[in-house]
Amino acid sequence: MRDVCLRPVEDGDLDLFFEHQRDPESVRLTGVPARDRAAFDAQWRRIRADESTVVRTIAADGLTLGNLISWERDGAREVGYRIGREHWNGGITSRALALFVEELPRPLQARIADHNAASQRVAEKCGFVRGRLEDDYWVYELL
Repeated sequence: MRDVCLRPVEDGDLDLFFEHQRDPESVRLTGVPARDRAAFDAQWRRIRADESTVVRTIAADGLTLGNLISWERDGAREVGYRIGREHWNGGITSRALALFVEELPRPLQARIADHNAASQRVAEKCGFVRGRLEDDYWVYELL
């Protein structure tokens, strides 16, 4: 089992995050369209400048594997996560999310596409409970 840890996002992580968000299967599962490099870089500048947003890099064995993010939307704190496809199905995301939610105030929400069963399992393993379906996304809550 890999030793998963979270650390602050570094500039050098962004190239890998850019590639992750371009992966066609990741796009399909999340329902979030890929951005071109200029739009991606602009988005990450906004994310990193927003003091209310919490971002972490997922790392294990000295490798950068993905990221976690938490932001405010409509008065609720949401979480999201993405790792590279080569690390899917190994329990890494579940371990990383469990560490991440320890840092965050409750309640938390995660919006997960109806067709993304793997991500739904990740949220459930970390204590999130499936709530309502909104526009093909389940709203999971952690109180």
